[in-house]
Amino acid sequence: MRNLDITTLRSFVAVADSGGVTRAAGFLHLTQSAVSMQLKRLEELLGLELLDRSGRTIALTASGEQLLAYARRMVALNDEVIGRLTDQAYEGEIILGVPHDIVYPSIPRVLQQFHVAFPRVKVHLVSSFTRGLKEQFAKGECDLILTTELAGSAECETLAERPLCWIGAPGGSTWRQRPLRIAFGRHCSFRPKVIEALDKADFSWDMVVETESDRTIEATVSADLAVHAMIEGTEPPHLQIIDHGGALPELPMQMINLYGAEAKNNHLVRELADLLRTAFKGISTVRLKAV
Repeated sequence: MRNLDITTLRSFVAVADSGGVTRAAGFLHLTQSAVSMQLKRLEELLGLELLDRSGRTIALTASGEQLLAYARRMVALNDEVIGRLTDQAYEGEIILGVPHDIVYPSIPRVLQQFHVAFPRVKVHLVSSFTRGLKEQFAKGECDLILTTELAGSAECETLAERPLCWIGAPGGSTWRQRPLRIAFGRHCSFRPKVIEALDKADFSWDMVVETESDRTIEATVSADLAVHAMIEGTEPPHLQIIDHGGALPELPMQMINLYGAEAKNNHLVRELADLLRTAFKGISTVRLKAV
């Protein structure tokens, strides 16, 4: 009598869903070699090749596709039994990555709503830059990430499309000075596009603050010593959108994209993704109606 191991099936499903051993290992908090060994044992147990390893990426064979449907049901049934009998159905941890500049105002509300619904689940918030977050997600180090990008892709879901806006101190006048004094983070994805817009408009500018600290930028801008650019609707209360009347170059639109929302075997990740959709799409709709 041969018996299938749930842990091995869970690894198999994770590889199928993530498209590779590296990301699956990250999601499962295992080493790549451990996941590879589990898959090898599963193939030996069944006497079948489940994965096609001939290409650059791993694909399922016909036998692998057939097993996947059963594996999903067996893993889900296992989790349901454990959850029902031990009252731990909604325990665990989700790692959510969000760029610094869109944490406010939506993310605190999302975290609060999720905590009310699932008080025993810990959401670990990682705040970084879009490029770094995408690298972490590719390694399986984040379950969900939001990004700010110029376009969407087949790998993500676009939650909102909003313009970049010039941001300054309330009642400030620095934006009228030339050269234009600007403040940006070294790794900020907006920075090259803002500089491109300024150069294209033949606008003189001076980078007075170049830092890795968002606090430093906010302090400088709120003191009316420089201007900055942020996605409309994400500016903090002590800063405001500059009503320049066309005196400053127009800035490009930005996409707020969501990666990881289609986690087939993680109900909690899907629930958190739903809250993120509502938060960002809802705010976008309200702002468009207001305009």
